[in-house]
Amino acid sequence: QVQLVETGGGLVQAGGSLRLSCAGSGRTFSNYVMGWFRRAPGKDREFVAAISWSSGTQNYADSVKDRFTISRDNAKNTVYLEMNSLKPEDTAVYYCAVGPAVAIVRSGLAQYWGQGTQVTVSS
Repeated sequence: QVQLVETGGGLVQAGGSLRLSCAGSGRTFSNYVMGWFRRAPGKDREFVAAISWSSGTQNYADSVKDRFTISRDNAKNTVYLEMNSLKPEDTAVYYCAVGPAVAIVRSGLAQYWGQGTQVTVSS
């Protein structure tokens, strides 16, 4: 059974940093695109970032560009999201997503999803 488990969420003050991890099990994701989404209270789920299997292509939402960095370790079947200069509007549940192509993941049609980890940024 394929599972994606996110860790690293928590409470942080504005301007602070957090690093999220998403570890996959049940299959190898080295040939898949891995990404992150988030859902803030009362809002729709939104794309945050995605990274190609080779790490050669990275995509970011405009709202997080230059503050967040996505990376992956294929040997560990894990994707990371380094979040810096956090703002209260970054408060959300963050979800890991895996799919066969960047366009598919960005569109929200990822094949696999994690259960989410809460990130709360206080002002």
